Amino acid sequence: MASVNKVIIVGNLGRDPEMRTFPSGDQVANVTIATTDKWKDKQTGEMKEATEWHRVVFNGRLAEVVGQYLRKGSQVYVEGSLRTRKWTDQNGVEKYSTEIRADQMQMLGNRAAAPGAQPQGHDAPPPDNQGHPMDDDDLGPDGWPR
Repeated sequence: MASVNKVIIVGNLGRDPEMRTFPSGDQVANVTIATTDKWKDKQTGEMKEATEWHRVVFNGRLAEVVGQYLRKGSQVYVEGSLRTRKWTDQNGVEKYSTEIRADQMQMLGNRAAAPGAQPQGHDAPPPDNQGHPMDDDDLGPDGWPR
């Protein structure tokens, strides 16, 4: 039987992207995205909410777009898969970290009101790709979303 490893989240960045560039020139962007569930408690009638924080990793051209246009508070739609990394800390203790490896991303919200937004012009991103999630195939040869 086949298996599926697919994650879809819509949330807000908890801090500005953390960018890294490898000697090959490839970039990686690490972000934390908050998703919040809200519900009404059936017994008390009180509104409740719970926020979950997700570590998300963007690679390649998606990382460049994230680093250029997303800031703390930006709302984003992300599709990807779960990955668990094993590493050893300074004391020799093995640790595990689970994160989302993003395959697609869509910037949401009002561009003009977004944190760090730039005025429309040559350096500003084009319209939002007609509402479709952005992946590496949606980027033109000049690196701009199609």
